[in-house]
Amino acid sequence: MKLLIEEYQYEVSAVADVLHGIDSLSDAKGKVSLHYVGYFYNKKLSDCVFILPRVLLKDRKTELGTEELVFGKYKPEAIIDLSADVVSPESEKLSPEERDFIYKFAVWIYRAIVVYKNDKKDTTNIIYEQHIAQVGRGQRRIGNTYLDILLSLLWWARDNKNFVLFTLRNIHAGFNKINWNRTIATQMPTVKGNRPVYLNLVNKKRQVNFDEELLTIFYSILNYISETYGFHAEVDLNFQLIRGKQFENYLRGYGLMRLMQIKYKYFSDKALQLWTLCHSFFSEAKEVTGNTDNKDYLLAKNFNLVFEAIIDELIGDKEMPDGIEREQEDGKIIDHLFTGPSLISPDAEQVYYIGDSKYYKIGYAVGKESVAKQYTYARNIIQANLDIFYEKHRTPEIRLRDDLTEGYNVIPNFFISAMIDDKRLDYSDDGISRTDRAKDRYRKYQFPNRLFDRDTLLISHYDVNFLFVLSLYARDNASQKAQWKEKVRLKFAKEIRQWLRKDYEFYAMRAKTGVDGQQRILSNFKKVVGKVFTPYEDRTLYSLALERKGFEEENGALVAELTQWFDVELCDLEQDPKEVLRLP
Repeated sequence: MKLLIEEYQYEVSAVADVLHGIDSLSDAKGKVSLHYVGYFYNKKLSDCVFILPRVLLKDRKTELGTEELVFGKYKPEAIIDLSADVVSPESEKLSPEERDFIYKFAVWIYRAIVVYKNDKKDTTNIIYEQHIAQVGRGQRRIGNTYLDILLSLLWWARDNKNFVLFTLRNIHAGFNKINWNRTIATQMPTVKGNRPVYLNLVNKKRQVNFDEELLTIFYSILNYISETYGFHAEVDLNFQLIRGKQFENYLRGYGLMRLMQIKYKYFSDKALQLWTLCHSFFSEAKEVTGNTDNKDYLLAKNFNLVFEAIIDELIGDKEMPDGIEREQEDGKIIDHLFTGPSLISPDAEQVYYIGDSKYYKIGYAVGKESVAKQYTYARNIIQANLDIFYEKHRTPEIRLRDDLTEGYNVIPNFFISAMIDDKRLDYSDDGISRTDRAKDRYRKYQFPNRLFDRDTLLISHYDVNFLFVLSLYARDNASQKAQWKEKVRLKFAKEIRQWLRKDYEFYAMRAKTGVDGQQRILSNFKKVVGKVFTPYEDRTLYSLALERKGFEEENGALVAELTQWFDVELCDLEQDPKEVLRLP
């Protein structure tokens, strides 16, 4: 297998043969880069070529400048040929774990592109696909590319171990048992102690078994896949495998001929399925080695759109309350939009969560333009919510604005970046955490110390394990996706609440007996605007948010004044305000 990295600048001389069969143009400096992610079959090299996403790259500063390295230590040129024992500039070999990771990572990338293609129905026009021939006959997971067939063979071996063991047990049942009829008929016994003794026993003869031949061919194919492309295949049943030049004859046509000769020896569904897989492999192998006009590839241009689709499938909502659209009136399109509980209290009303995917190299910082666009997304959602009230004359399902206090609910905004821990390379780590980049939070406001203000907008930045979300999306299991979606949404809310707790103090308020709370809010409007909001179903309860640093004297005076007319108590974001205020 050959390996290239998306958008990495290669010297033309280093990749000329590897790029055979795919269009590429070099720049004025003699460099060439590919803006694709995926797979194609290189006829010239008779090998699969994978173009993997740039998230594998990590910048490292040197005396000569900044260089991009895979896993933070290998130059991409040094690992183009994974079948060779390549040594990096630091004289470090690609470890067996890293080599195995790349083989599996390539398959997950391929599967993710297939799922994306099937989901989007190619409406995005970023998928480039061509097949050698149509194969399959409706069998599970049999596709129409050479790699599809390789993966199908591996999956069949993994899922049908019991069938293979049962077949082998039947094949070998009765071997080495004595055939007494033939022994007695063909030999004279020696009598010893009044008992006949036969010195040359005749055993049951072993006959040609076509089940065993099919399994031998199948495991020989798995052995070839393992040795040629590095995919892990267990071949541990002591078959006399077909190897070397003999297997090359099978690839050149003998395999197809032999399979056709034994085709009508099979009747069970499993055996027929296995025969079809083996036949598909040899027919495709013969095509790719014998026809110079055929090409086999599945490539995604602008893989950032695939990553965006992955994240949106795993955290976003398909439809929004009130008919709010991701595509906004100014032409901007929000990557991710969903509704979740308000940050103020678990039982408070729902609010919009607005997200943006960032498909960068490891550790790459978010640009100013991205931050500005994210603020614009939030403003547009607020305005769309107000339009429902003013233009359509109905109360929106999601209430962002409170008419009495003229406060606005806190709208969670976030970036999600792809991250790979090059020390662990772990697919099972399903966590999402605040980014370790230099800046992980952004805040914009018109007036300080006004959290519940329309112009106070907060953005958090998170990293997600790219390996986990890639494999989860590629498996396309609805139940697993739903479980992770619920988990990660709770995680978002928890992380953003921690930020708010750090920067603000929150109080629960309710007018004292005999006091008109609304009138007192209006009479002190300039002092409380942007600081109070009613996020609860009970509109007599208020939330008061005051910034911790820089406003201690002002905030102390405000709380003292409000306590004349309201019961005011510190209330954590996840506390019930009725319990804090000791209300029935």
